[in-house]
Amino acid sequence: MSLDSLTRRDLLKLLGGSAAALAMPGLALAAHAARYASRRPPLAQRKFSSAAVEAEIARVQAKIGDPELAWMFGNCYPNTLDTTVQLGTLRGKPDTFVITGDIDAMWLRDSSAQVWPYLPLAAKDASLRRLYRGLIHRHALCIAIDPYANAFLPDPQGKTPLSWAQHDLTDMKPGVAERKWEIDSLCWPIRLAHGYWKASGDRAPFDDDWRAAMHAVLATFRAQQRRHGPGPYHFQRVAATPTETQPLGGYGNPALPVGLIHSMFRPSDDACIYPLFVPGNAFAVVSLRQLAEMARALHGDAAFAADCEALANEVQAALEKYAVMREDGAGFWAYEIDGYGNQLFMDDANVPSLLALPYLGCCARGDARYQRTRARAWGARNPYFLRGKAADGIGGPHEGLRMIWPMSIMLRALTSMDAGEIRQCLHWLKTTHAGTGFMHEAFDQDDPAKFTRPWFAWANSLFGELIVELAEHRPELLR
Repeated sequence: MSLDSLTRRDLLKLLGGSAAALAMPGLALAAHAARYASRRPPLAQRKFSSAAVEAEIARVQAKIGDPELAWMFGNCYPNTLDTTVQLGTLRGKPDTFVITGDIDAMWLRDSSAQVWPYLPLAAKDASLRRLYRGLIHRHALCIAIDPYANAFLPDPQGKTPLSWAQHDLTDMKPGVAERKWEIDSLCWPIRLAHGYWKASGDRAPFDDDWRAAMHAVLATFRAQQRRHGPGPYHFQRVAATPTETQPLGGYGNPALPVGLIHSMFRPSDDACIYPLFVPGNAFAVVSLRQLAEMARALHGDAAFAADCEALANEVQAALEKYAVMREDGAGFWAYEIDGYGNQLFMDDANVPSLLALPYLGCCARGDARYQRTRARAWGARNPYFLRGKAADGIGGPHEGLRMIWPMSIMLRALTSMDAGEIRQCLHWLKTTHAGTGFMHEAFDQDDPAKFTRPWFAWANSLFGELIVELAEHRPELLR
């Protein structure tokens, strides 16, 4: 269809039927339509299609008054389904493999987060349920292969093609793309499984293989409490960047076994300084309690549920005792600790983070300790908080001291109770996509045209999730 042949109805459809478009004269509308033409792949090239998702795009776009924001939502919300999903059958079961985008491997964390926004639609869309069943099966298989790995290959017998991981000094397994031990890698699949079960009522994916994988999760968490030595995991990498490897023979810096779970790497895939990573442990508390609920309801496994709850209680008590920092008598959360009394305050854009604690269900948005932590994370106390000409935001060592991650701006909006703050976040997101219509991994604080990863599906999904959340609960902010 040429621009000259577009009817007014066609143009409105391109703009998502937004309120601003309804008032435009023909030539202005045509110009806007050309500017905001969809950046999605052609229908025949999309990896996965869902009628429920398409209906949701139209429903939400109709509530957005800003045509640029509506266009960005239309590009970003379905991006995971359009470009990263591979459906199939593996070992007689539905299989779903979800790559991150421009890295051809599946991270347990990213793949869970990428499909999270579609959960509310699963009950009314059989194709989505098939996708989730396949991904839950695949997660169980990945955990069975190696509960310490963060990223996996489509072929469970394959050898990693990732150049940076091919010579790592660790117990590399077939099917593993990268083997960095991160607490959250095992939390995210539980979050997704629990969310899918609650959204759909579907019990089909939670078979004996899934149960065995969940037992492996609990055993891994217990081993990494390191009450009886360092456990089996070690990792070293020959790299110019210190955050890519671990000291002391690959077992990491020392920490006391105070009940917290050790994590060698953060969700950014950067090495922890102190091995007791606080946001990851807080996430594990939530995940273990969700797992206990599922064990009782789906399998009648009271003993396993009790074991999950016991560990959750241990970790929660240790967080309260060791992970709270204080100034002027007021407590706030540390980012990493070692149990000896050393505490690091910072925050990183990747989730779990201190900023994201309410998003993950670790506390309420209005929780006083969280609010004190949040104020410090989004300010000068955080060495990775950045304030530039283009935006404010949080970065991390992964991309350097000038690079803001849009995910941090989205998490600020998702955890905010202030309308003005949310509007500011939307403005920053709308003005830093560099004309692409998509979110990126990171952008320069002063020049959004300098960005990393043009195809980073998690960031696109999170942006879509934010807009759906606002359309449901704060629609006035989108008008």
